[in-house]
Amino acid sequence: MGAVDGSFTTGTVFEVAAREDGFALREVAVEPPLTKVFPDDDPEDGEDDGGDGDGDADEPRVFVAADADGVLAGYAAVSYSAWNRRLVVEDIEVVPAHRGRGVGRGLMERAAAYARECGAAHLWLEVSNVNAPAVRAYRRMGFTLCGLDTTLYDGTASRGEFALYMSRPCS
Repeated sequence: MGAVDGSFTTGTVFEVAAREDGFALREVAVEPPLTKVFPDDDPEDGEDDGGDGDGDADEPRVFVAADADGVLAGYAAVSYSAWNRRLVVEDIEVVPAHRGRGVGRGLMERAAAYARECGAAHLWLEVSNVNAPAVRAYRRMGFTLCGLDTTLYDGTASRGEFALYMSRPCS
């Protein structure tokens, strides 16, 4: 599914202040605007398959959105983990020309419907602190911040960014 351009440009990012007792986020302006381009995924790079190591994750599902002409508008890849009743949104991409038109929301609602079919209690995802447009969109979709990883991207082209974890109930 690497055919979708997942890049974005943003005039704001979330500054992360990690403390011993938690963390705080503050949206700040960046000048010039930041453009983020993601490298192609390499299936041979040892990436986690979305499971929890216990072998109870279902096979990943991919939901696809197409425009009226049948052209790809976006997709969402998800996996269900029974042990904690969590549907993980592994990836969600919307073609730039279709952004802001409800495609992402529609894909997320399809993922939520699938989550309910699986018996999941909540949806869960990870997003970089520099992807302020996605964080704002996820918040509008009912997601709340639930965690932070300050080291997830170390050793990658995204070094210096922080992983924000967000969740929302399936209902």
